[in-house]
Amino acid sequence: MSTPASRTVRDGSDTFGVDAPRAPDAETYSHGHHASVLRSHRWRTGENSAGFLLPHLRPGLRLLDVGSGAGTITADLAALLAPGEVVGLDGAVAAVDATAALAAERGLTNLTAVQGSAYDLASAGSGFDVVHAHQVLQHLADPVGALRAMADACAPDGLVAVRDADYAAMTWYPDDAGLSRWLELYRSVARANGGEPDAGRRLVGWARAAGLTDVVASASVWCFADPEDLGWWTGTWAERLTESAFGRQGVDLGLTDPAGLAGLAAAWRAWGRREDAWFAVLHGEVLARP
Repeated sequence: MSTPASRTVRDGSDTFGVDAPRAPDAETYSHGHHASVLRSHRWRTGENSAGFLLPHLRPGLRLLDVGSGAGTITADLAALLAPGEVVGLDGAVAAVDATAALAAERGLTNLTAVQGSAYDLASAGSGFDVVHAHQVLQHLADPVGALRAMADACAPDGLVAVRDADYAAMTWYPDDAGLSRWLELYRSVARANGGEPDAGRRLVGWARAAGLTDVVASASVWCFADPEDLGWWTGTWAERLTESAFGRQGVDLGLTDPAGLAGLAAAWRAWGRREDAWFAVLHGEVLARP
């Protein structure tokens, strides 16, 4: 009989995002944790989001996943590493609960979900063979400091693995004024929150500034062109605009208004119904030693 995955709540910030004037312990996550956000996170798997790391994994390794979110990547990695210990750490209780529930559903007794801060990983343990973060550094006030914390949590011969999108490098066809306005709005909100939406291209510099060694960079894409995938991707962003924290933050910052958000949501849905629609998301990736 499998043992339900444990869930430990630690002291820490509610989210990993950041509000520029604040210290890292009082951050604001640009996406929020609305159902539309968690649904998009559940689409992520070890295969489609951590392919650059998979060749370096083997059963028995210990891994810390920083910013585990909905837990789908974390759970996939835990299945590959079993019986090795895997810890999924997130600042949001909703994300911790989601990871713990998924671990229990899959019978992953080697996966534990904890709440904590990306800047202080001691509560999750130490001496990990791998410390991984997916789509986390782009939301942080101090990504270099977070990378140093990740290195500190590694074993001396461990591996730090990070992957982040690069919003300025996202591309789509056909061109659409609504999607261009959405991208401008998102990048403005993310920067107002103290984050860096174009993090992918900066990972190498951040890793070297953090003192990491043997830095190996790569890049990969998510591509949405199949009608089903496009319907999911465009519908997710349309819903985020009108329902999630991202849209509300844009209004609060004076960058848009509810009518503007509704117009952008409609633009996403209309564009996604085009037969020739194609969207690509570029990611930067780094593997490095502590």
